Amino acid sequence: MDIINIILAALTAVFGAFGFIAPRWTAPVLDLEPIRTNMGLSEIRASTGGLFVALGLGAILIGTPMAYGMMGIAYVGAASGRLLSIFMDSPPRSKALLYFAIEAAFAAWLVGYNLIVA
Repeated sequence: MDIINIILAALTAVFGAFGFIAPRWTAPVLDLEPIRTNMGLSEIRASTGGLFVALGLGAILIGTPMAYGMMGIAYVGAASGRLLSIFMDSPPRSKALLYFAIEAAFAAWLVGYNLIVA
């Protein structure tokens, strides 16, 4: 079962790598638009990029149930924010629901297996 932890952490790092390395590609995928300055690109590299690269690689390097569980807690936060946005902000529904489903599934496994079962 630990292989699932590693796969989810690796996917987290890979998803983050897109924002970290290619923020100009990532911005329109996430419906973000850097305006006036390149600070928006900096934010994409940091918050959707480097943060998730470090989160995934850190969990793999530490390799404990607590490390994977904390990555799950981060996904709980992401899924919660996404769900709130679905109800309050009216984002493109299918895209927001897809992202929510991914975040919720990652959260459920990572928290459930590592913090509740382990």
